Amino acid sequence: MRSPAGAVERATLASRTAKHGPNHPETITARQDYRMARAEATIRDIVDAAPPLTDEQRGKLAALLRPASTAPTADLASGGATR
Repeated sequence: MRSPAGAVERATLASRTAKHGPNHPETITARQDYRMARAEATIRDIVDAAPPLTDEQRGKLAALLRPASTAPTADLASGGATR
C-alpha cells in the first residue's frame, strides 16, 4: 500500500520544527518540500481524473505554473505571441 502523499515530507517537517523551531532555515525548507509534495499530488489527482486537454487548455495551465515576470514571454495559448 502506498503511503499518503507528502507523508515523508510531513514527518521531516515535524522533526525539523521540533528540533530547530518554526523559523529555522531547515524548517522553512522542509515546509516548502511538504507543500510541494501536497501540490504535486493534488495536481496529479486532478489531471488523472480530467478528460484529455486541448493545446489551449494545457497552455493556460502551464501559464499558472510559471512565475510572474515583467519581461515579455511567449504566450503558448495564443500561438506564441509575446505579451
